[in-house]
Amino acid sequence: MTPGARVAAAAEILDAIRDGQAAEQALTTWARGSRFAGSKDRAAVRDHVYDALRARRSLGDGTGRGLMIALAQRDGADPDALFTGEGHAPAVLDGAERAALAEHTAQSDAQKCDMPDCLWPLWQQSLGADATQAAMAQQRRADVYLRVNRRRTSVTEAIAALSQDQIIAVPHPDIAGCLRVTANPRRIKLAAAYLDGRVELQDASSQFAISQLRVPAGGRVLDYCAGGGGKALGIADQFDAQVFAHDIAPQRMADLSARATRAGVDVPQIATDDLLQSDRFDVVFCDAPCSGSGTWRRTPDAKWRLTEERLDRMQGMQADVIAAGAKLVRPGGVLAYATCSVLAIENDAIVDAFCAQHPTWQRRARHQLLPGENGDGFYLCLLENT
Repeated sequence: MTPGARVAAAAEILDAIRDGQAAEQALTTWARGSRFAGSKDRAAVRDHVYDALRARRSLGDGTGRGLMIALAQRDGADPDALFTGEGHAPAVLDGAERAALAEHTAQSDAQKCDMPDCLWPLWQQSLGADATQAAMAQQRRADVYLRVNRRRTSVTEAIAALSQDQIIAVPHPDIAGCLRVTANPRRIKLAAAYLDGRVELQDASSQFAISQLRVPAGGRVLDYCAGGGGKALGIADQFDAQVFAHDIAPQRMADLSARATRAGVDVPQIATDDLLQSDRFDVVFCDAPCSGSGTWRRTPDAKWRLTEERLDRMQGMQADVIAAGAKLVRPGGVLAYATCSVLAIENDAIVDAFCAQHPTWQRRARHQLLPGENGDGFYLCLLENT
């Protein structure tokens, strides 16, 4: 596909998303109907779509074509070189489109920060002076991070092994065992170091959260909302402990056993019905379902689909998760409540309400990471039952 044909495809997909399709569904539908598109073409089209979604409002919030014209201008490309009307490239710009490019329409703060109007006040209340910077950080692609399985290799050896597959990675400035990928991130899942379990994909913020845990030697740890099990694997790698995984939807953990074997760790899964009959745990890690507001540059579609009703439902689930997780902690143990959100109503408000209802539980540490150059947004609160 030519660069112009890729832009035309992205515009078509963006229109499907505008009409109500989820981003991944629209991309999959296009790919299935475009067998001529190679892997590089599909990756380029995907990048175009997600780049436009991240900055949908500041790019004009128009049609797919309008978004791609504005995106080209923003990124310093010449729209006339892409919109040629030749072959499968989109038609040349008309007079109105050229006039729109020349105009500098005043935008509200919410528009400039690519935030829905209904969420902007809540975002400001939650982040204060950091609101604008954190929002604008999500207008660009997030870096890819790896966790080095230090039971299998060292950071230096992992970097060298990745370089054999033309993947360049550098150590994170603050998190031991964390690597930022600076070249060829799409090759990771084909790299020998990934396939044999020496490195695992995991955002820096999640790795930071794991590093803040205090796990006694031989202790019992439960990853309560395990999902794919990334945090359980990281805990098992970092600590000499018995690590277990649970998720209310067990199918989310389908790949966990294979990943654990590859990493050289053991992470048994516990069914929901068996939890209350199980011995209690020294640490229960509750990564609760949330808006994902700290990771919207990875899933920008979620930002535009979030509604007040959905946010209310999330808070109900979060209250249930923290209360259920607390019942599984042994006396003197630690409850870790976490989200990948930066909204206070999903974080401090949930912890405050829980502590008010359960006064024997006290905060021991609190961390709020914001999306930026060193990782995604993430919230972690460590509580102890006194």
